[in-house]
Amino acid sequence: MKIRSIGHSEPPPMNLLLLADPSIDFIEDYLNRGETYIAELNGTAVGVYILLATRPGTCEIVNIAVSEKYQGEGIGRKLLQHAIELAFQGGNKTLEIGTGNSSIRQLALYQKCGFRIAGVDKDYFVRHYKEDILENGIHCRDMIRLSMDLQ
Repeated sequence: MKIRSIGHSEPPPMNLLLLADPSIDFIEDYLNRGETYIAELNGTAVGVYILLATRPGTCEIVNIAVSEKYQGEGIGRKLLQHAIELAFQGGNKTLEIGTGNSSIRQLALYQKCGFRIAGVDKDYFVRHYKEDILENGIHCRDMIRLSMDLQ
């Protein structure tokens, strides 16, 4: 597997990005502001993440997804490790990520990779998304914010 940056002229893997965020408007916004990295296996995109500088010394993974066919094979962990290394090499002090209260597997993975829960943005998904999001039989309402010190 190879992880590489894609330029703004290369079409992003929208099918993968939509796995992590159902809003095309949000995706297009952070695609324009962040750097997109894809994981390829035999020339096929199987994973993606977008890294976005949010303020001095801080960046955020604003979307991370792995093709359903390849989930559970460690690709998500490799993408996270890649993002952590890039953020550190870029001189950042903090790396952030957010996920829904219903994203049980993602919450576990992020914490296993060293992220710590930093807060909860109550009703984030209710305020920002027109359609209800249901995941793992749970109504996704709150954004769980996690961060990692890179020093």
